[in-house]
Amino acid sequence: MSAPADNEVGTGTGVRAPRRARIAERTLRTDRWWLPPLLTTLGLATFVVYATIRAFVRTAYWVPEYHYLTPFYSPCVSTSCVAGSSHFGHWFGDFPSWIPLGALVLPFLLGFRLTCYYYRKAYYRSVWFSPPACAVAEPHARYTGETRLPLIVQNVHRYFFYVAMIVSVVNTYDAVLAFHGRTGGFGFGLGNVIIVANVVLLWAYTLSCHSCRHITGGRLKHFSKHPVRYWMWTQVTKLNNRHMLLAWTTLGTLVLTDLYVMLVSSGVFPDPRFVN
Repeated sequence: MSAPADNEVGTGTGVRAPRRARIAERTLRTDRWWLPPLLTTLGLATFVVYATIRAFVRTAYWVPEYHYLTPFYSPCVSTSCVAGSSHFGHWFGDFPSWIPLGALVLPFLLGFRLTCYYYRKAYYRSVWFSPPACAVAEPHARYTGETRLPLIVQNVHRYFFYVAMIVSVVNTYDAVLAFHGRTGGFGFGLGNVIIVANVVLLWAYTLSCHSCRHITGGRLKHFSKHPVRYWMWTQVTKLNNRHMLLAWTTLGTLVLTDLYVMLVSSGVFPDPRFVN
């Protein structure tokens, strides 16, 4: 084999692989290719900072008059939880201040989001720059994909999905209990609209997961022999086409729901009531 020409010499993989032309410029693009990665980073960072602060403050997460519970603290199963907010009883004693009251499920929900196919694409490109944009060289000399630590952990996404399904059931139960009036019995207010909308969108995001699509229709050789699973697969596929939109929308509804419960619980404004 003949030696490569001078302009083909390179080391590593990708754009620095042997037999690739050496171009000094990182990219020849003249548009604002850096804007989408920047906006993605800012959006993810905003949610992470807000959610982290709210998970540890331990205040204004429960509205006793209407049984509103923020999803960041559900399920609240420690004796540290305020009276009435433990819908599933007390499984643990008091938590020290450095453990969030929602610690039972928060790590799994974080794992579900971190290993989500869309979020992997989002932060690989915007944070890890692998690659930041089409026709833009990434700064890494080598690429091993998701075959080594720590990225090989991404392969457990399907197991986080199972836990996320259980949490969605818990959130649904919380939403049902929130139809509680000030004087007891059935009640309905603006908070219920926000909580229910959040739960519906969380269900849509969870069911739009690629793992759910594989569970409903994967490993089948003939769809015609499994009409029920084929129908389920087509419905999940419709949601899967909107997976990116749902991934971002649910971050917004989670913040909105938590913020609303916090403001009502803190007495900043009363919950507008339609019934009781």
